[in-house]
Amino acid sequence: MPVLIDTHALLWADAEPRRLSVRARTLIESFSTEVFVSAASAWEIATKVRIGKLPQTAVFSAEMPRRVEMLGFSPLAVTLEHALRAGQLPGPHKDPFDRMLIAQAQAENLPLISNERVFDAYGVRRIW
Repeated sequence: MPVLIDTHALLWADAEPRRLSVRARTLIESFSTEVFVSAASAWEIATKVRIGKLPQTAVFSAEMPRRVEMLGFSPLAVTLEHALRAGQLPGPHKDPFDRMLIAQAQAENLPLISNERVFDAYGVRRIW
């Protein structure tokens, strides 16, 4: 089963897996699950490290491609379709990283592993 993982869940999967729900952790650890990591998550982490919002993830950010591979996850590039869809999403939610994850989940028909309920308003299948 392919899934897309939200940025916070990715960080927790790497450093604090106990913070994940049992359902999310079980799904991530299953050999039958292909976990995708959006390029938008790399952008989000790097941005938040740079501006001081996530200084504790600086090492993860510097090693992200290797860490994602070590977790057994697959990268998901941002395509023109994803970008257009994210830009055209209706509603007041302004977080560009969330909007991209919504667009990718919709375009690729992927459920999203996240504890954030904001995704529900966009019809994204959320797993937590």
